Amino acid sequence: MSERTKYSDAELEEFRAIIMEKLEAAKRDYELLKATIMNVDGNDVTDTSPTFKVLEEGAATLSKEEAGRFAQRQMKFIQSLQAALIRIENKTYGICRETGKLIPKERLRAVPHATLSIEAKQGQK
Repeated sequence: MSERTKYSDAELEEFRAIIMEKLEAAKRDYELLKATIMNVDGNDVTDTSPTFKVLEEGAATLSKEEAGRFAQRQMKFIQSLQAALIRIENKTYGICRETGKLIPKERLRAVPHATLSIEAKQGQK
């Protein structure tokens, strides 16, 4: 029996559903982070007593920096998921870019934007 070189259309649809679900959740999370950075809720230090103002401004700055880093990571995740959808359209989804072999379904279910098999990933170290 020859080794499969790509996933069937039905399997690709299963992965598309997983990716779409993760993509929607990631976009919601990104919007929350963006709102935190932009201080949309208006919850800043202007209404606090001067004693705590310096400490709160420092904490707010740190919090915004953290939120900014999280937002960047979230955007990268969103882009990776969108790229995975393109690979599904091209029917190249699930093929390891190093070995050319199929990435196991279990890995793709856990990390649907994966482009490397575990073996290839470990070989990068």
